[in-house]
Amino acid sequence: MKAHLLYVEDDATLSFVTRDNLSLQGYKITHCEDGEQALEMIKHEQFDLCILDVMLPQIDGYTLAKEIRKKDIEVPIIFLTAKSLKEDKIHGLKLGADDYITKPFSIEELLLKIEVFLRRSKITQPSPKASAILGKYEFDYANLSLIIEEESRQLTQKEADLLQLFAASPNEVLKRATILERLWGENDYFMGRSLDVFISRLRKYLKKDEQLRIENIHGVGFKFICPAKAQSLG
Repeated sequence: MKAHLLYVEDDATLSFVTRDNLSLQGYKITHCEDGEQALEMIKHEQFDLCILDVMLPQIDGYTLAKEIRKKDIEVPIIFLTAKSLKEDKIHGLKLGADDYITKPFSIEELLLKIEVFLRRSKITQPSPKASAILGKYEFDYANLSLIIEEESRQLTQKEADLLQLFAASPNEVLKRATILERLWGENDYFMGRSLDVFISRLRKYLKKDEQLRIENIHGVGFKFICPAKAQSLG
């Protein structure tokens, strides 16, 4: 089996076709017909990737995504839904989803997205000693934490990936397109809005050190201002 996927969809016909295609690719599929059933499943099972419909009986996909993130901040989440409004997509990405595919969709597109996110989740697994000093902060990438004055903040995988990208190039301009392609694999409007959310979060997390800041470089990208080059701790 290539990976264990959680697939939550209440449309019987669509779920049958999708499960069949995913199984043919070697994936182990756990299918749930409603959010309540899925919520029970995530309490007892470990998944490599989650595919969630938004309009679900009992518990909707957005709420389910929040619960998944409480248990596992790293697992990729793909929303697969007929809700195609821009606001819906942005809301889903803000909740920590990795992508948002609207119905009707092609199986080929879904398979490609799954492969991309599974491959990326393996590539971005940190080394056990990956940590660095950023001004007054200790950034522990391995444990997804940001520490200052004995106060530790737990980061999501995306937050840690973004901060690591900045820490690797302090005081240098990082193009917006480069960040999007490195962290999301593509440069589009919705991923860009999601990036803005993560930038805002990091600014809030780093505010206890006035010398650290993330500057907007208009029309280009961002610059992580750090008083000295990030010091690696191994």
